[in-house]
Amino acid sequence: MARQVITKLIDDLDGGEADQTVEFALDGVSYTVDLSDKNALALRDALAPFVAVGTRIGRSGGGVTRAIRGAAAAAQRNTRAENQEIREWAAANGYEISERGRIPVDVVEAFRNRDSKPAKKAAGKK
Repeated sequence: MARQVITKLIDDLDGGEADQTVEFALDGVSYTVDLSDKNALALRDALAPFVAVGTRIGRSGGGVTRAIRGAAAAAQRNTRAENQEIREWAAANGYEISERGRIPVDVVEAFRNRDSKPAKKAAGKK
């Protein structure tokens, strides 16, 4: 007997189609939420100021550490749409990056800071 199981993610916020499951934690409690790329980006943007000034806790330890680490990672992950936007921006601004794979951190930071200061060309760039 053959069986095919299809899992469809529903955005927990607006009921539309979800693209990803996001993990985060607050006050020692871990949460997961299924979100569209748009809503996931909104959550990450909302958490970003707190993650930026928060103290990172190492990888060893109990559940609270894992929960905090999950929130920090969620705030730093890029969506597919954002990765494509970063690659297009990088190409237009003289950065040489591959079409696939991980985008270098300095390129992501330059992209995210593009409105506050001019892009800085590092060694190995055009």
